[in-house]
Amino acid sequence: MKNKVLIALAAVGPGLFLIGYNIGTGSVTTMAKSGAEYGMSLFWVLVLSCVFTFILMVAYGKVTLVTGKTALLNIKSEFKYGWILAIYILIALIIGELLALIGVMGIVADLLQEGIKILTGGMVIYKFWIILGISVLMYILLWYGRYKQFEKVLTLFVILMGVSFIVVFFMLKPNYMEIIRGMVPAIPNQPGALGLIAAMAGTTCSAAVFIMRSTVVAEKGWGINDLKTEKKDAFVSAFMMLFLSGVIMAVSAGTLHVMGLRLENTVEMISLFEPLGGKLAALVLIVGITGAGLSTIFPIVLIAPWLISDYTGKPRNLRTPLYRWLILIGLLFAFGSVFLEQRPPAIMIFSQAVQACILPAVAIPILILLNRKNLMNTYIAGWKMNLGVVAVILFSFLTTYYAIVELF
Repeated sequence: MKNKVLIALAAVGPGLFLIGYNIGTGSVTTMAKSGAEYGMSLFWVLVLSCVFTFILMVAYGKVTLVTGKTALLNIKSEFKYGWILAIYILIALIIGELLALIGVMGIVADLLQEGIKILTGGMVIYKFWIILGISVLMYILLWYGRYKQFEKVLTLFVILMGVSFIVVFFMLKPNYMEIIRGMVPAIPNQPGALGLIAAMAGTTCSAAVFIMRSTVVAEKGWGINDLKTEKKDAFVSAFMMLFLSGVIMAVSAGTLHVMGLRLENTVEMISLFEPLGGKLAALVLIVGITGAGLSTIFPIVLIAPWLISDYTGKPRNLRTPLYRWLILIGLLFAFGSVFLEQRPPAIMIFSQAVQACILPAVAIPILILLNRKNLMNTYIAGWKMNLGVVAVILFSFLTTYYAIVELF
């Protein structure tokens, strides 16, 4: 039985990697805030985002398996001025992810600080030392590790996160009827609602996920004969994103929304849920969100080296001096929350809205590439895939509009 589980997990390695990347503290904050303020009325945004995530994950994975090239290299080499678009995507994603790293590490440090307080009866450890400890451990793992090791670590974090959220859901005993009644789709006419929709889309249907998808499929060593496996892997990944994000939203919708309580930041979740489920529920929630945060930090720190390898077409050797310096510089950004006045959750919401703005630049090129006969040969996209990608493009323009309206 144990061997069967391990084989199943190994088969969906890239999917688990992207679940770990996708469901981080920003996703937890956004889904919990949505559930607390609007119940389940924005669940439709999550469903659409996950469906479109599946479509683009399959699309990017398929092009990589057929061509043998990763995403940015394909964009650079297959379009007349593709290098400009590829560099724009590379720079935009790195900036967006570094902002996200500041927010993620800040939230994780806040949560661990709160957890230590609960366990010790009030002892406070300055968040700088918490971030330093996490960063040193991360750097050691990234210094010696390879993709297979990262996949195992992220699998552990994803399982930890998933189990914790499910346990908390039952411990808090949310109002199930309120959750079901609240699933009627709506766009709330309230300040901040459009920004929250854009953030939900940005954190789930993230441009970075699709570019990274190409890389992790290549790292897995899959070839053209693995198209069915790649599709199955994408489905597992998208479904788990929907399930875990939906559980987080439902917990808030069935408790905080029913009580008329609002949620402004991740640490506030602990203080709001502790009276409902006790200290044990608070600690389990801290473990789950910390697992979500740590599973996100790994891919974020790797994104700059991997994108550069993607663009140049060079091997992804993280042990070269250049890549080790890039990883170190990335981890230095983790200390940003110590020095910035802006709260980490606000940084996260902003970075997710930025992600929503990058999505059209990632969705349109893949539609063109999928339909190039000289590139895809007999594997060109059928009408279902084309219809799905066109729907993603329309959705990306809508969420970009929402993001721009809210930001400006």
